[in-house]
Amino acid sequence: MVQKTADENKKKLSIIISYVTAPDEGQYNKIINFLSKKYEVNITDMKIDLVEEPQLLGGFIIRVGNQEYDCSMRGLLNQVKQEVFDSNKNFSSSEEIISLLKAKIENLEFEKTEKEIGFVKSIGDGIVAVDGIDHAMFGEIVIFESGVKGMVQDIRSDEIGCILFGSENDLKEGSRVIRTGKIAGVFVGENFLGRVVDALGTPIDGRGEILAEDFRPIECKAPSIVDRKSVNTPLQTGILAIDSMFPIGRGQRELIIGDRQTGKTTIATDTIINQKGQNVICIYVAIGQKASTVAKVENTLRKHGAMDYTIIVSSVASDPASLQYIAPYAGTSMAEYFMYKGKDVLIVYDDLTKHAVAYRSLSLLLERSPGREAYPGDVFYLHSRLLERSSKLVPELGGGSITALPIVETQANDVSAYIPTNVISITDGQIYLESDLFFAGQRPAVNVGLSVSRVGGAAQTKAMKKSSGSIRIDLAQYREMEVFTQFSSDLDEATFAQLNYGKGLMELLKQPLCEPLSMAKQVILLCAATKKCMTGIDTKRFKEYKNGLLEFFEQYHLDIIQELETTKVLSEDLEKRILKASSDYKSRW
Repeated sequence: MVQKTADENKKKLSIIISYVTAPDEGQYNKIINFLSKKYEVNITDMKIDLVEEPQLLGGFIIRVGNQEYDCSMRGLLNQVKQEVFDSNKNFSSSEEIISLLKAKIENLEFEKTEKEIGFVKSIGDGIVAVDGIDHAMFGEIVIFESGVKGMVQDIRSDEIGCILFGSENDLKEGSRVIRTGKIAGVFVGENFLGRVVDALGTPIDGRGEILAEDFRPIECKAPSIVDRKSVNTPLQTGILAIDSMFPIGRGQRELIIGDRQTGKTTIATDTIINQKGQNVICIYVAIGQKASTVAKVENTLRKHGAMDYTIIVSSVASDPASLQYIAPYAGTSMAEYFMYKGKDVLIVYDDLTKHAVAYRSLSLLLERSPGREAYPGDVFYLHSRLLERSSKLVPELGGGSITALPIVETQANDVSAYIPTNVISITDGQIYLESDLFFAGQRPAVNVGLSVSRVGGAAQTKAMKKSSGSIRIDLAQYREMEVFTQFSSDLDEATFAQLNYGKGLMELLKQPLCEPLSMAKQVILLCAATKKCMTGIDTKRFKEYKNGLLEFFEQYHLDIIQELETTKVLSEDLEKRILKASSDYKSRW
């Protein structure tokens, strides 16, 4: 009796068949046989409804719960469209597309058309709650009925939360959502060099489509310790204050930190410009910047010929928070393509403060609990999993590298705030730009005391290491002595000489925009300064003296510059020749 009741109460499998022309007897039987095998039920256990849908163009769609088998002409056309997009190929004629469509029809099988579908539960502020999709992966791409794409960002027991990569205007509650089974990714390749693209890799510079060579997921596992090699090759920024005291190596992560309008982006762009002829590919990721600021950076790089080896990934302030969130990951995926080909890459994230703000917006809209300072608890993981992908690979994996220059903006020089301390703990050092120095005319406004490179001398050439000598200690002593003697009127000769020497060093480190110095020129200037060959020069005319000295070496001692560039070693004989030439120039001055 109990068994009989169970059979009577057994719920029938609900099936909806949508069609333009009703399936004939043969097609109907084929559908029934497929469903019987797939779901292990008899026809008596099926509840079948036939629904006419003229917009399918032809064929039919079978819906079983949240599973859908799309055998319609509209579905086949969408598949072909997606394949064309995924392959990133330019079809030369309509015949190629027709042949692809014919192949789809000839090889049509129910299993190959299976999709998991859900329905929009709620929409708001770029966040969509989807009901009915039970097997979604974190980071998976879903496609909405309007054609807009989204990414799964929150998985709950009764629904999934998706962030939209487009407009939500055409979406409404009850709209269909289809799983793609693909993790969010971006197209990559050599053809992206010299171009400006958005966070999805779509060109936005009006220079036509980009033919890609590969497709990489935006989130990849960072290289393991076994796959990494210690940093030992310098990445010259061309900025004397950085290369001499806080050297950056290929594969290093060096934070650029400071208040707004203190020259953070300028250091990054100067570094990119200095990579000309250095066999380094550069990627500049703009996150939450004004469109005019990004255009200015692009114009600067094009003017100096740097766009030939640079990609700009732009997600401006007017873009949705979802695009600002994925932009740095997309840029890193483009960098990884080159790194695993054995090339060196420099990537700039400008800036990670706005990236954290965008992620906080998404998290709060997804109704996640805020943590410290109203940020979600995983904001540290947000940046650590991004920056850990920058490394120098072992020779067995090609020996390529990604050098990261993340930028973080502080408020009122507060480096102890939540986001700055997070990124400081992830990176291998920081270049701290101080507002007071900037407004006092010291450009770049590098604070010698708070800036550090944890790679240090391992990322310097022998010539640079020897010539820079005690410059950092000398500057620290000068800054301390300056504070104590600013109210003193009577100074002894030693103190007075120390102050003059320190002032000269500060003038030496001043550098105009977009004028990076080669390693050889930096060594010559450091050698002359640290050996007191520049003492007694009026600070008002120091810039003129410095430029004249470099011109003198280029004109009369080009052999010294060439020897430094070739050997990268400052021998005792070479040092004597530099000092003699510097003394000759000073005597003429």
